[in-house]
Amino acid sequence: MRSDIRSSVLPLADGRHRVLWVLAQCLPFAIAVLVLVIELTPLHVVYTGPLLTATPALAAMTMGPVGTIAAAVFALVISVITAAYNEAWQNQQVYTNLLALVLVSAASITISSAARTRSENELNQIRRIAAAAQEVLLRPVSARIGPLHAGSLYVAAETGAQIGGDLYEAVQTRFGVRLVIGDVRGKGLPAVRAAAAVLGAFREAAHYQEDLSAVMDHCAAALERERLSPDVDPDARVEGFVTVLVVQVPREPVVEIVNRGHPPPLMLHRGRVEALEPGCPLPPLGLDELLPEPSGGKAESYPFVRGDRLLLHTDGVVEARNGDDDFFPLPAAFAAVRGGTPGEYLEELHGALMRHSAGSLADDVAMLIIERAE
Repeated sequence: MRSDIRSSVLPLADGRHRVLWVLAQCLPFAIAVLVLVIELTPLHVVYTGPLLTATPALAAMTMGPVGTIAAAVFALVISVITAAYNEAWQNQQVYTNLLALVLVSAASITISSAARTRSENELNQIRRIAAAAQEVLLRPVSARIGPLHAGSLYVAAETGAQIGGDLYEAVQTRFGVRLVIGDVRGKGLPAVRAAAAVLGAFREAAHYQEDLSAVMDHCAAALERERLSPDVDPDARVEGFVTVLVVQVPREPVVEIVNRGHPPPLMLHRGRVEALEPGCPLPPLGLDELLPEPSGGKAESYPFVRGDRLLLHTDGVVEARNGDDDFFPLPAAFAAVRGGTPGEYLEELHGALMRHSAGSLADDVAMLIIERAE
């Protein structure tokens, strides 16, 4: 989830940053053109040698090796043109300027190449760390869990991102298969901390809490402890709320659900899709003061027979828009997909989502699908 303020301010900041970055990249070439103008006009009495010498160094600060080489070659060409135009080849200063330009260009290209290599190595290391963190927080669910076939999918909205504020998990317990899906309000490190707290609490409580609502209460308590922890950096402290859906599939042909402010799951039964809306809506975790009673609510039961499919999703799916500003029609897309396994089903659904949004997602997307196999 994203606040309206955040979504409106960040594009402006990013736009200014891009404009400044483009101007910085154009600066070396603009200086070289300025030197050319000065040398080809009566203004050539101004000494321009140091200006051309500086262009490769300036290019190395904002461009890679290719851009630095282009700036160096451009400066050398202008230096030769201006020297020929002004018939300055008899002046020793011309050769000194050319030598300085060559030396600075060689050093700038070397430094730019080394910096690019170091940046790529650091980025690859960060990606490896992010991938490892994702394996801990958002590991793919098994294709078969107890009486269920299952599949999961996570897509980060931000380019290059691995993990965010969405969470999901599916575990086999003595009470049946239990699943959780949630969405943290906010982004960045606080969102990851909140997701980790809720996931950790679910993974522990799912195995020993018989009552499904007690599992949800355990998640709520863990989030509250994380929010109030005194040893957390204030800038990384969790301040938002988390919408969470906890599901239990016992051996009986039913599914039990506790929903705390999360988008309702979709049930596909004999080609017909139904949203399992909660009978008594409850606020998200972190807003417990709005609860009608101390407990996190009782589980609601729905029929879930062999061949039925249940889709859990975050609001990044239903809030994806197309060019006409229309939301993604998830129920219709869910009914129209003709995939085989749950994993293949999710891939087709993901393809329909990306076609609808033209590959541009405003929020992270997480989907978890289960099918009763027996």
